[in-house]
Amino acid sequence: MFQETVRVLYQQKIGPETYRMGMTCPDGFASAMPGQFVMVRIPERPVSLLRRPFSIHRLIKTKERLTGFEMLYRVIGKTTHALSQVKPEESIQVIGPLGRGFALPERTDAIYIAAGGIGVAPMLFLADFLLEQQVAPQAVTVYIGGRSREDLLCESEFARLGLQVFTTTDDGSAGQQCLITNPLEMAIREQPPDVVYACGPEGMLECVAGIVKAQEVPCQVSIETLMACGMGACLGCAVESAVDSGRYLHACMDGPVMDVMELTCNFR
Repeated sequence: MFQETVRVLYQQKIGPETYRMGMTCPDGFASAMPGQFVMVRIPERPVSLLRRPFSIHRLIKTKERLTGFEMLYRVIGKTTHALSQVKPEESIQVIGPLGRGFALPERTDAIYIAAGGIGVAPMLFLADFLLEQQVAPQAVTVYIGGRSREDLLCESEFARLGLQVFTTTDDGSAGQQCLITNPLEMAIREQPPDVVYACGPEGMLECVAGIVKAQEVPCQVSIETLMACGMGACLGCAVESAVDSGRYLHACMDGPVMDVMELTCNFR
């Protein structure tokens, strides 16, 4: 874990209120795992005393040398609006990498990645990691869902990695008009994968949990919950354990990636 003031390399608007930011990072980020996150503060535009959590979207490498990392985020409040106003060469403060990331299964013959909306943020890093671990591109299938075409993020990036990508939208403006869990469930029934990785809104994760439990398929989910510190001090990111009655897990330390069997259906 590092606490650093980092320099912004670029700020790209990739959709309505959606941005990809690249920034420098310490060499220690080379050991970061997909699913881990950073806590961010903007010293030049202080809108809150608390840092805010953001998934590591992707590592930036030049000739195998780590030069930085990316965050993918959507403007939904004062902090993310302030973040969107940061210019290249300006600085922000980050603490990370934090939390528990995705784990590689023993078998990697078939892997499904499911992402809803901005839940795609940690999944591009995951796809890069899987290929670096010699997982065959044809073994990985990506399911991306959104309300409309504008909510479908990173489809071309996954395709460039050689992965098969399925998309759905609520309004039918791109891909199938249905929930992303519909084709995911069909695929799981036809060919149960070695693991499902999922990140997205609470309703989507609850649906994924029901599907994989019914089909007895291993599944790791990255959950989104409020965090104040990101390091287990405030205990504000508690989620109920399904394994130990009355016990609570904490997203910042036990997650944000957790085995779906560890959780109740309450992902908040």
